[in-house]
Amino acid sequence: MRRKKRSGGLRRLLHLVIFLGLLWAGGFVWFLGMIPDTVDDTQSHTDAIVVLTGGSERLPVGLELLADHLGDRLFVSGVYSGVDVATILDLNTQAPTTLACCIDLGHDAPHTVGNARETAIWMAAGKRRSLRLVTANYHMPRALVLFHRVMPDITIVPHPVFPESVRISAWWRHPRTVVLLADEYTKYLISLIWPPA
Repeated sequence: MRRKKRSGGLRRLLHLVIFLGLLWAGGFVWFLGMIPDTVDDTQSHTDAIVVLTGGSERLPVGLELLADHLGDRLFVSGVYSGVDVATILDLNTQAPTTLACCIDLGHDAPHTVGNARETAIWMAAGKRRSLRLVTANYHMPRALVLFHRVMPDITIVPHPVFPESVRISAWWRHPRTVVLLADEYTKYLISLIWPPA
């Protein structure tokens, strides 16, 4: 009798695990469809351009947007301690040094929640009401969730960049991309139910 109960419980547990796995897989496919493959708005001017560090493509795009006057100031969130504006411009030799006057750095964000909080403080200090958010395309859905939650009254224009190393169009053929996207999807799910304090 106990053996039957035990096997019945294991079977139910197995069914639950399979169901949750299928649910996760279905959501993963839905998440892939959310990842932008173009920049929808390339013209709107915003009070600020915000770059989230974490990829080599992001900062050059932010600097180019600033040079094109699509934002009044550039805020780079999550910069390593000790890195200053001069260092950033030295590493991005195509960026004109005249941009130095319009760049601010945030050094206190170790993750995306921190990026959102750090940016919110900076936006409030400058009484800014809109921003163009620059981050990797696969990171954009989660970043938007957190930024909208922390700054519900701020207009946010997404400006994704497209890392060549992340091959989303054929993700199933590239194990590193699969792992990256699966990790990002899981973090996205967590961001939906874990509001930052």
